Amino acid sequence: MSDRRGGASSGGGVRGDLKQRVKTGRGRTLSQKRWLERQLNDPYVARAKREGYRSRAAYKLLEIDDRYKLLRPGQKIVDLGAAPGGWSQVAARVVGPSGRVVGIDLLEIEPMAGVEFITLDFLDPEAPARLTGMLGGPADLVMSDMAANATGHKKTDHLRIIGLAETAAEFAREILGPGGAYLAKVLQGGTEGALLTDLKRDFATVRHVKPAASRADSSELYVLATGYRGTSARTAPSDAE
Repeated sequence: MSDRRGGASSGGGVRGDLKQRVKTGRGRTLSQKRWLERQLNDPYVARAKREGYRSRAAYKLLEIDDRYKLLRPGQKIVDLGAAPGGWSQVAARVVGPSGRVVGIDLLEIEPMAGVEFITLDFLDPEAPARLTGMLGGPADLVMSDMAANATGHKKTDHLRIIGLAETAAEFAREILGPGGAYLAKVLQGGTEGALLTDLKRDFATVRHVKPAASRADSSELYVLATGYRGTSARTAPSDAE
């Protein structure tokens, strides 16, 4: 979608509103109109088109990686809920031919060089073993930009996205190797409780991250857990507070 900016100059050469406006046409809801306007006026959408990324979400991972150095050549990476492939694309460019990137989604994804996509529910009991086989061993990073469809009810949306993050974390524990990392989308104010407690038990460091590419009006942020201790951490006594 192009980054055209509408609006005309007013009298005296003063520039008018440069934001692209979208009319609410027949069959288009107000929420759809607002989403389309946001896409048209989003600089990250235009930048993704210019630089060949499949989605603006690529810049979230690029910014997180720039700060925390998650991605390295030769890594084995799993991208949960990978469609349309923006995060997988970023990962593949860094890990290179010596690494492996596997993207999994319920939707079919257009093929991409350096990434193996699989149409599968990651909750399928066979998914961990299948993905480990595709990677050729344990994963170094499990990442998830998944989000449940918003209901408009803040508490419900928090519960749904935290439920996704908790389930993805359980999946990550099954395929991560020692020292591995887990990165997942959550909502601000909704990551307390069981999720953080479990992650702090199994990972050396757990932090929240809010990349600049996350829209300013969005409550989304990411939980980043690094230094996976391995499955033995679940049975060993914990000295954490």
